[in-house]
Amino acid sequence: MTDIMASDKVVETVIVGNYVEMETEGKPKDVKTKLSKFFWHGGSAYDAWFSCASNQVAQVLLTLPYSFSQLGMLSGILFQLFYGLLGSWTAYLISVLYVEYRTRKEREKVDFRNHVIQWFEVLDGLLGKHWRNVGLAFNCTFLLFGSVIQLIACASNIYYINDNLDKRTWTYIFGACCATTVFIPSFHNYRIWSFLGLVMTTYTAWYLTIASLLHGQVEGVKHSGPSKLVLYFTGATNILYTFGGHAVTVEIMHAMWKPQKFKAIYLLATLYVLTLTLPSASAVYWAFGDLLLDHSNAFSLLPKSPFRDMAVILMLIHQFITFGFACTPLYFVWEKAIGMHECKSLCKRAAARLPVVVPIWFLAIIFPFFGPINSTVGSLLVSFTVYIIPALAHIFTFKSAAARENAVDRPPKFVGRWVGAYTINVFVVVWVFVVGFGFGGWASVTNFVRQIDTFGLFTKCYQCPPPLPPPPHLLNATAPPPLHHPGHHHSP
Repeated sequence: MTDIMASDKVVETVIVGNYVEMETEGKPKDVKTKLSKFFWHGGSAYDAWFSCASNQVAQVLLTLPYSFSQLGMLSGILFQLFYGLLGSWTAYLISVLYVEYRTRKEREKVDFRNHVIQWFEVLDGLLGKHWRNVGLAFNCTFLLFGSVIQLIACASNIYYINDNLDKRTWTYIFGACCATTVFIPSFHNYRIWSFLGLVMTTYTAWYLTIASLLHGQVEGVKHSGPSKLVLYFTGATNILYTFGGHAVTVEIMHAMWKPQKFKAIYLLATLYVLTLTLPSASAVYWAFGDLLLDHSNAFSLLPKSPFRDMAVILMLIHQFITFGFACTPLYFVWEKAIGMHECKSLCKRAAARLPVVVPIWFLAIIFPFFGPINSTVGSLLVSFTVYIIPALAHIFTFKSAAARENAVDRPPKFVGRWVGAYTINVFVVVWVFVVGFGFGGWASVTNFVRQIDTFGLFTKCYQCPPPLPPPPHLLNATAPPPLHHPGHHHSP
């Protein structure tokens, strides 16, 4: 036992050594440096917690009531708790694999001073190039669409404050604004942003909760969910997507001074996030019931007020931050691909990163389906990127007795050591593959195609008033509205 403790200590000093050196190399300590360090250079456990918690819920807060209307109250709450735990477990696995990879490399005297370790490199170092390629493909596609979703969400939200421009024009404008994230070098530099981000989501969640409770239930409110299998699994997959925000886990860990402290951080972040998502989604669903089935953005149902405008503006700023979170790993991959990653000049790197933003902008204009796109990304990409691949990677990395013997980090006693960890991993792989990817994929793609059929690609203004005729199952719930011709649902 003492040997293990000693080796752990060695590992810790190696890792910390690198980081401290990296920070203090020949820098004079004046006020400006101290200020910049306070706002700009974050690497503590608290920074990582803020990054995880603020990155986990952004625009998803606004689509969770929509998921509740598809799932019903009980399933909605249970799925959140279940996927919250599942997400924390796989984030723990990613952190274990990261520390394992880093320790092995540092024993070989590899220096990571100007290099940000990413998930695909961890897979490469531990399991070889085929794993790396699969991990890279899924991770990049997921982050690409994650960024697309943030852009769509910006346009969807601002429309509730200013509807003089249609949502597509807003997407052009926000695409240009988000392109400025190319100037933020790495996750160390998100210190003040992730703190503000968390304040913003907290405000929005409690605004949704309180506003819905004060508003009270709408007349003749119905809570018919779950009514259809397609909707049920679409809702479940959106929740899978909510708690699958840890595709950037490795980069956030790499930005810490002591990465091995990361293990519990994700769980603590998830617990905090649940205090935001459960009350807000339940309250909005309680107040509006089945109306949410046609309103994937919760803001659209709440009455206009200064508080709502404040929430919309805060969410916009937060989406900008989350866009940076999702895009930064893509910038790193791109820099490594063109050989600019070790470059010291910030401006050169920023210029080299710009081509990454263009496809994101383009995709956000083609598929502006805020809500359905979350579930589609959740089932086809998140399921593999952050649930199935980490669980399989953990199983294969520690397959041999020797690997388990020399593991830097062993599974804790309360999960049942190696046997327990293995069992949980197999369960995660099977469950997410069958329910998340299988049923969820079928449901969300069906739903997504329905949006394309209804609105068309490149639609100018998605879900803008005047409303479309509601689906047949809602006609009984509300007075039949005047039917509009499908060709004329764009707002003027």
